[in-house]
Amino acid sequence: MKTLLVMDFDHTIIDDNSDTWIVKCAPEKKLPQELIDSYQKGKWNEYMGRVFKYLGDKSVEEGEIKKTMIKMPFTEGMLELINFIGKNKDLYDCIIISDSNTAFIDWILKAANVDSVFDKVFTNPAAFSRDGFLILEGFHVHECDYCPKNLCKKKVLIEFIDKQSQKGVKYSQINYIGDGENDFCPITSLKKNDVAFARKGFTLYKMLSEPSQELVPVESSVVGWSSGIEILSYLQS
Repeated sequence: MKTLLVMDFDHTIIDDNSDTWIVKCAPEKKLPQELIDSYQKGKWNEYMGRVFKYLGDKSVEEGEIKKTMIKMPFTEGMLELINFIGKNKDLYDCIIISDSNTAFIDWILKAANVDSVFDKVFTNPAAFSRDGFLILEGFHVHECDYCPKNLCKKKVLIEFIDKQSQKGVKYSQINYIGDGENDFCPITSLKKNDVAFARKGFTLYKMLSEPSQELVPVESSVVGWSSGIEILSYLQS
């Protein structure tokens, strides 16, 4: 049986947030304060839709956005980890579950020539309209009270594993690699044999290393990481 690697994108594969990086495309590389102030907790996707509309209104074209996005730095050691996975696809399946969007992830992975490593990418659909506006949609509808209304990563992960099982594919272990608060929910679905890799210095690591009584207990092992090389070493051990 293979091992399933589940990877977040922002601050995990890449060393920044793709949604905030796009501000570099805006006039004077900043957004109007009233646009920034329009964000409401749990409605990040709606906020980003307004950001994309603002960029479209300012005639920021697709080519300029793409050129900016593919300059995003990968987290230290992540390309080495991804290339190792690509060379060992007989041992690993690898998917991305991210609250970014299809346009950004597709551009960045293809520019680095690592898109073929990933079996599936689960993220918010995004495409440019004929008028040149980047239109963003939510990934799905769910009933999880903990997650943003456009994406519950736990629901995505469970549904993927179930579909794989129906195809006769079962995993000996699931390794989840992430950094943020929205990575906690899917980790609660992991079992004792699984591993949650939490990036040190980020919210997920604090949530797992200093668990609150308000949070659902986690069954899996927890491993802190700062570089993709540390995760690679763990896989090779």
